[in-house]
Amino acid sequence: MKNPHDIIRRPIITEATTALMNDKTYVFEVDPRANKVEIRQAVEQIFGVKVEKVNTQNVRGKQKRYGRFVGFTPRRKKAFVKLTADSKPLEFYEGV
Repeated sequence: MKNPHDIIRRPIITEATTALMNDKTYVFEVDPRANKVEIRQAVEQIFGVKVEKVNTQNVRGKQKRYGRFVGFTPRRKKAFVKLTADSKPLEFYEGV
């Protein structure tokens, strides 16, 4: 089995995702090769919570220019993780 910290790269914290946290839905950037089952197991192992469902979204890289050269930003995968009603909320702002 893969290391859970290799599957979950980082939490995505924006205004929109902060509003989703009230419904116990959290957004993470995950490994693009990870599937929903692996993401569920990784979140449950890292944070010690129960996951109700996982939705994923592939985000294409945007085209960027630097002078006459054209390239793309890296593609990534986002996972929307909804916790069960009896799970404790995740705290990302501890120690701030």
